[in-house]
Parts: sequence; C-alpha cells; structure tokens
Amino acid sequence: MTEKISSNQNLFRITALIVVFLGAVVSLYFMFKTGSNQKSVLLLVLFTAWVLSPFAGFFIANKISNRWTGVTRASLYMLMIVLTIGSLVAYSGALTPLETKPAFIFIVTPFVSWFLIVTVIPIAQRLSRNSDNKT
Repeated sequence: MTEKISSNQNLFRITALIVVFLGAVVSLYFMFKTGSNQKSVLLLVLFTAWVLSPFAGFFIANKISNRWTGVTRASLYMLMIVLTIGSLVAYSGALTPLETKPAFIFIVTPFVSWFLIVTVIPIAQRLSRNSDNKT
C-alpha cells in the first residue's frame, strides 16, 4: 500500500516539477514579449529575477520537502501546479482589465504567489502534524 502511495506521489512530484519548469519558461516569454520596448537592461534583469523567484522557490521547496509529511508534500505539489497555471493566465493577459498597465501584473503575480507559498505550506504542515498527533 505505501509503495503505491509513494509511486503516486512521485508521479505527482514529477508532474509538478515539469509544470513549474515549463511555467517559468513561458512566464519569461510573456514578460519579454510585454517588455519588448523596454530600453532599460537593469529593469529587465530585475523583472526577470522577480518573475522567476516563485518558480525558484518551488524548486528549493521541492529539494527540502523530503523531511515533510506526505500531506505537506502533496500540498506543495498542488500549489506548484495551481500557482503556475494561475501565473500563466495572469501573464497572458487573458483576464487583465483593459486599463491595467502590463508591468502591474508582473509585479503583483509573484507577490501573490509568494504570499500563498509562505501561507499554505506552514498551514499544511500544522494540519498534518495535528492529524498525526490525534492518531
């Protein structure tokens, strides 16, 4: 039984990592496309670092997640997939109001992603510990 759970979670982890990698590449594409008229190299470098930061955070979290419970790791993988898809939708401009400046989306989306990362993972850890203590 634990082998099947472990195998399913490993597939979930691999899927999440692929989604995050592809999401990072496509996010950069959207950012460079949107900022194609930007003449400041420094601004492009700063935006690149900021847009990539949640994706890098996911890869780091994946590395240290071996010590986490299965529930917390599953929460991380789900968060990786959901936030990556959400970021791509935001960066694509599909749901952006017409009067919104494009740079605003590339500033706010990583901020919201980081907020959710530092909120959801500790909550999942706490809930997982509480459920382990009750059994």
